[in-house]
Parts: sequence; C-alpha cells; structure tokens
Amino acid sequence: MTTSRVPQKDLRERDDFFTRIYDDMTHGMLVDGDWLRKEYLGPVLKAGINSGLVLEVGPGPGYLGLEWLRATEGTRLKCLDINEHMLSIARRHAAETGYSDRVEYIKGDASRMPFETGYFDAVFTNCSLHEWREPLPILNEIHRVLKPGARYCIVDLRRDMNRRIRHFLWEMTKPDDMKPTCLTAIDASYTADEMRAMLAKTPLSSFSIETNFWGLIITGEKGK
Repeated sequence: MTTSRVPQKDLRERDDFFTRIYDDMTHGMLVDGDWLRKEYLGPVLKAGINSGLVLEVGPGPGYLGLEWLRATEGTRLKCLDINEHMLSIARRHAAETGYSDRVEYIKGDASRMPFETGYFDAVFTNCSLHEWREPLPILNEIHRVLKPGARYCIVDLRRDMNRRIRHFLWEMTKPDDMKPTCLTAIDASYTADEMRAMLAKTPLSSFSIETNFWGLIITGEKGK
C-alpha cells in the first residue's frame, strides 16, 4: 500500500551549506554517472524540446539545463528558482562550462512567473515537482507562459516506487548528509494517479504520463 504524501521542507529555508552539499550530491549522481543524459535529458529531448527559447523551472545547481544546451543548437534557456544560493551555484557552473551567453538565471516564485503570456517555446523541469508547496498554481503558470502548441516535460520521483529501488537510491546518495533528504524527497513525491487527477484541474489537459522504475515522466503540449 502506498503511504500518504509528506510535504518537504520549504526550499527558501535551505541555506548555503545545504546547497553546497546538494551540489556535491547532484554532481556525483548525475555528472559522474550516466543518469544526467539518460534518465533526465533523454525524456526532455524525446518530448521534442530541442529548439527556441525554453524555460527550466527549479534548475538547482544547473546541470540538466547546461546539458540540454550542450545537446541542442541555437537554443536559449531561462531558469527560474526560488533559492538564490542554488542560482549562484548554477551561474558558476554556466561560467565554467562556457554557456553563460545562452542561459539566464532568475530568482522568482514559479506560482507567479515574471514572464509574459505565451513567451516560451517549451518548458521542462526535473525533480522539482515534489518540492512545490502548491503545484496547481505552478502548473497553471506553465500553461500560461507557453506559446500555443508548445511542449512541456515534467520529470520527478514517484512515491510508489519499489522498496528495493528506494533503498538503491538511498545507497547512491552521497555525501551521507544528504541521505535523509533523498528519503523525504521520495515521501513528498506523487503517484501517476495523483498527477492525473491534479492535471485534470489545470488547462494542461493534453498530457501523457509514463512511469519508470524510479519516477514519472509527464509530457504534453499547450493547445493551439
């Protein structure tokens, strides 16, 4: 039986120390391994998000967005995050990899995005859905800022993953200081059925949800 969802700690309360060890964890799990390109970038490109001006919601240390820029040509990226410490780290990574001229990091609340209606050619977000205090306003905002016919891709954990997978993810998490955060992230995530019910309350009515051994892949397009 799937346990009840337990919301995670407010992102705005995470300090510089947390974001630095979070960066260490993310680098170790994604950049040093295969996961960044296969599990996170793969669904975004498969969804047809490979051109134009694109928004990433909740970029964290910025690794996925930079990998997306590396995999595409002539693209530009805006990244919106509520935590200035994360944005500072992401800006540093962009400068180190030479992509600062194609990406802009903006501090802001995703439930009130500082962008015009119909501004973006696509939107993607990875492993931030479970951290949103109020998902519905953010999903509505994603719809608003997309151009008609534009695509979106939301990738996240799922709470009803196999217990062995849960333990595997816990074992993979380094440094050890981040292991509790791994478990709280899983406990704060949604099931596919919960997401179907949630999306049905938004204008994002054209969607599909896939599950894999660890998470959800939600894709769709804004109506024309």
